[in-house]
Amino acid sequence: MRKEIFIEGMSCNHCKMRVEKTLKGIDGVTSAEVILADQKAVVELNKEVDEALITELIDDAGYTVVRFQ
Repeated sequence: MRKEIFIEGMSCNHCKMRVEKTLKGIDGVTSAEVILADQKAVVELNKEVDEALITELIDDAGYTVVRFQ
């Protein structure tokens, strides 16, 4: 299953790496790729992951989830 997460506040490779590391640390996430130009992360999941948990962890990393798609 695939989700796109639109995230505000990412502007550089450090941001990209931090968000990818955060997402890859979530149980159920098999891959995560941040696309800075689109201000989003594309995540592959092998099970359902609570969007509230993803939002909280991204927030803790210093960024803001705008929406999921």
